[in-house]
Amino acid sequence: MIGAENSTPSWLSNMTNSIKTYFRGVRTEWGKISWPEKRQVVAETLFVIVIVFVFTVAIYLMDIIFKGLLGLIK
Repeated sequence: MIGAENSTPSWLSNMTNSIKTYFRGVRTEWGKISWPEKRQVVAETLFVIVIVFVFTVAIYLMDIIFKGLLGLIK
């Protein structure tokens, strides 16, 4: 084949084009993202921390109660 040494294989060209197309799509979608305001992020983070704390205390109290009840049974 004359000139075949300098041409890239078709599978490599297809893969390169697929990767380029993928990243063009990523860039397009990235621009469509609606990022929350800092105030909203802080408020929701604090809400999650408070809820985790409340559930932690509730589970701890239930653990103490069940241990006490099991101690009475023994």
